[in-house]
Amino acid sequence: MTDLQRPATHERPSDSRQATALPMELTVRELARWTWRQLTSMRTALVLLLLLALAAIPGSVIPQEDIDSLKVSQWRDDHPRLAPIWDRLDLFSVYGSVWFSAIYILLMISLVGCIVPRLFVYARALRARPPKAPRNLMRLPESTSYETDEDPDVVLARAAKAIRRRRYRVDLVEGSDSVAAERGHLREAGNLLFHLAVIVVLVGVAVGSLLGYKGGVIMLVGKDYGFSNTLTQYDDFAPGSLFDPSVMEPFSFKITDFDVEWITDPESRRAGMARKFVSHLDYRTDADAPTQEYDLKVNHPLSIGGTDVFLIGHGYAPVITVRDGDGNIAQSGPSVFLPTNAKTFESFGVVKAPDAKPTQIGLEGSFYPTFGGATDATGKLIPPASVFGDAVDPLVSLFVYTGDVGLDDGTGSSVYVLDKAKTTQVMKDDGQPLRLDLRPGDTVELPDGLGSVTFDGLERWNKIQISRTPGKMVALTGVVLALLGLLGSLFVRPRRLWVRARRREDGSTLVEVARLDRSSGGDPENGRDELAAIVAALQQHKDREVAT
Repeated sequence: MTDLQRPATHERPSDSRQATALPMELTVRELARWTWRQLTSMRTALVLLLLLALAAIPGSVIPQEDIDSLKVSQWRDDHPRLAPIWDRLDLFSVYGSVWFSAIYILLMISLVGCIVPRLFVYARALRARPPKAPRNLMRLPESTSYETDEDPDVVLARAAKAIRRRRYRVDLVEGSDSVAAERGHLREAGNLLFHLAVIVVLVGVAVGSLLGYKGGVIMLVGKDYGFSNTLTQYDDFAPGSLFDPSVMEPFSFKITDFDVEWITDPESRRAGMARKFVSHLDYRTDADAPTQEYDLKVNHPLSIGGTDVFLIGHGYAPVITVRDGDGNIAQSGPSVFLPTNAKTFESFGVVKAPDAKPTQIGLEGSFYPTFGGATDATGKLIPPASVFGDAVDPLVSLFVYTGDVGLDDGTGSSVYVLDKAKTTQVMKDDGQPLRLDLRPGDTVELPDGLGSVTFDGLERWNKIQISRTPGKMVALTGVVLALLGLLGSLFVRPRRLWVRARRREDGSTLVEVARLDRSSGGDPENGRDELAAIVAALQQHKDREVAT
């Protein structure tokens, strides 16, 4: 069989043809360009801004390590199952997490890529001439016309002069039969300024987060206690990634007194809560500086150089003395109790006596500033509760533990937590846990010759936050610029105005005036008033006005 007699066959495309790119496929360069356009679009910027706002919600709801590590510890104890999951998601340090930083950086890139091209477009628009007059001005909703005997060139020259007085950009081309004018470019300038200000705010916040620091310390009130601005003095300290310890100002201070006013009106919803509390400070900016005084209040920080000192909390520190079985003082002094009820200041705390003999002693329990519990037939206080935040009738209720109570030596044991893994709770003869209910001056002997516990008195403590934020003025400048830009974009109305003058066959001149408000929500009455004012400026002698 010859080749001409063989039946036709359909050959499959070769591998080389299969390897060629299809029309809808993108090259690496085209894919990168498409990705960049998507990232720098305004829609993406708005989505990222929304994601940033949503990502900040956990930082407001869940306690943060760099703000209050004590609350974080309490949260871990109260939610042992959720705490490991929260740790993996960095929810205890939201603003320093990888996912929050990724959103932050992408938003910065998106805003920069979105705003910079618009700046060039706006610059070209400023240099461009106002658009020419439409062919039929009378079709515009805000328009009018009249007839005059004046020469069209005279009318147009007078129109250009009158419109310039109203702060329009005027374009009068020689030989043209119309004048074009435009104003309101500051609206777009305000819009661009607002978006640039957002970038400035983000840069300021980023600078503060990278170069600054934030720390907290609980200080007892009294001239015997002080604080120096060194790393070892902080209870919790959160530095920025680029923090340099040499920038820390060498100031020191003491809380000499603490005043607090309590709401006693029984009809008030906030009855029993504290208000108007003030810490009286003695501080020095450096070791050789004279001592100065300052009244530290909430939202009224003490500023020393670039560092701010804030008052963010207060509470009670019962003075408890623990004597061991030999009668020696194993522990004595104020112990900080942390509030568990913001209204009544019912507080929880721990007292450790690791030097007690023959065994270490640990106390854990609650403090009630104004005890309001009932007593049963045996005189037992049940249930313990505080009814008022002021220390009117203070009582401390403690459970007793013996064994290895842990040493507060920086090895991981916290002064606010009693590790009961290696301890044994002291029980009464009836098998119930031993609870010590003490008022100031009371002493209770412990069973089995363990020693005694005395409630000597009460002191106060303040929670102080110290922070340095180098970029706060940059962020504040950005906020002010954003407000100015927002005002400009809201209240500036872009408008266009045209005046056309043409000679008619009968020798008269037909003058047409039209106005276009490019902003939504413009008041038509204002447009008619502006047209009437321009027409009045053009008419300098009796003309035949044509109603339209």
